[in-house]
Order: sequence, then structure tokens, then C-alpha cells
Amino acid sequence: QVQLVESGGGLVQAGGSLRLSCAASGRSFSSYGMGWFRQAPGKEREFVAAISRSGVNTYSADSVKGRFTISRDAAKNTVYLQMNSLKPEDTAVYYCGAAATTVPLRVGSCNYWGQGTQVTVSS
Repeated sequence: QVQLVESGGGLVQAGGSLRLSCAASGRSFSSYGMGWFRQAPGKEREFVAAISRSGVNTYSADSVKGRFTISRDAAKNTVYLQMNSLKPEDTAVYYCGAAATTVPLRVGSCNYWGQGTQVTVSS
């Protein structure tokens, strides 16, 4: 079992920045590929960014490329999502996911989920 707890969401103006954190507890953090996903009202949950178990390889959705950066800190069992140049269309609940056997590029790849953190970007 892995428990994931997100934090760092909030209300920010367009063009601003936020850093989300996802703290993991339970089985070895380094055994899991980690990802960030988001879900806006009335929409399906979608992929945002992911990072390999080693932290060497990262992936991001086209909609956030050049603005969002995913990273992980093995010593703190935490994965981060640095979000810059935020836009109103980035407004969503952001979820952290962990995948036991792959890098989570799809919702279905995740074995564990956090409870989510709300990000609201005002225009």
C-alpha cells in the first residue's frame, strides 16, 4: 500500500505560479513511477506530467509543456509539480498518482491516488 497526500493548491491570478507537493508513505517510494493528473468540472481526469522511478525521465502533456515541471525528492518521499505562467484553463483538481510497474502516462496506469488539491486560476 502507498498513501499519497497532495498539498500546495490554491487561488492564483493568471500568469502566477504554484508548487504542488505529493508526499508518499508506505512501500518504497523509489519503486513507483509518479504522475500528476487533473480533472476540471464536467471533464474527465487527464494526464499532466509524469516522472520515472529514477527521476531521470520526465514527460508532460502538450498543454503544459514549457510551463510545468515535475520532479521528485527520494529523501523526502515527495514528488513536486512546479506550475508557472498559469492560465484560467489550468483550473482543476490536481491528483497525484503512483504506478508500480510503469511511468503513469494514463489514468489507468496508476495503482494509487491521492485525494486531490484544488487549483483555481483567475483571469
